[in-house]
Amino acid sequence: MKIGRQEHRSSSISTSNADTIVVRGKDLCGELLGQTSFTDYFWFLLTGAMPDSRQRQVLDSTLVAIAEHGLVPSVQASRMTLAAAPEALQGAVAAGILGCGSVILGAAENAGRMLADVVARSSTMSLKEAASAVVGEMRAAKRPIPGYGHPLHKGEDPRASKLFAVATAAGVSDRHRAAAKMVESLLPELTGKHLVMNVSAAIPAVLLDAGFPVGALKGVPILARTASLIAHLLEEQIKPIGFVLSHAGSKAVGYDGSVPSGFVAGEA
Repeated sequence: MKIGRQEHRSSSISTSNADTIVVRGKDLCGELLGQTSFTDYFWFLLTGAMPDSRQRQVLDSTLVAIAEHGLVPSVQASRMTLAAAPEALQGAVAAGILGCGSVILGAAENAGRMLADVVARSSTMSLKEAASAVVGEMRAAKRPIPGYGHPLHKGEDPRASKLFAVATAAGVSDRHRAAAKMVESLLPELTGKHLVMNVSAAIPAVLLDAGFPVGALKGVPILARTASLIAHLLEEQIKPIGFVLSHAGSKAVGYDGSVPSGFVAGEA
């Protein structure tokens, strides 16, 4: 059954024959293998063009910045999944990635689209007016402002500051970084709260300034976190804590429902 319009019948990413694998017009074995870093290859796969040195530095830095952040929910989900199914490394990785949403990891995409909107509007008004309009509309719609506020980094997210410094040193455009800073400066007045910019706003700001496609922003934290999950899952095989995490979660959450007459709770 056909659902929606299906106008395209081709792909520009890869083809092959018995002798040659072609990726974005290049011979995989003859032109890419042994000559291209994975960061460059990722950009190339997305855009069909190799990144310049500035773009490479920015993308590489964002991947490093967001890959690892301790026993966050995605990591706990992965480690507990491997504990329950030690034969399914791929399932454990998938369990962590499936938690990439508007709060964890996926906030970078939402923040990027917000910043892109601010930059687009600033072509017909001041940057401050554009940022105020975008944030005001989000507040009116009762939508959170993505990429601002952090439970641990209250005064400054050091990853955000470092990414901005990397992008500045690389010499990429600063339109989206300026928009991100403007939003941060307006939030106390518009929300009544001091919400510091976190890494989920810094990542799209520097990537968009480097010319990264907005539609692929969510893929950067997904790709980066996949590397970290594999590291955690290797450690889980050597020093398993999945069931420790599960037990700790069970102990931390009490039961407040009804019980049969005479029921006495046991030790969890």
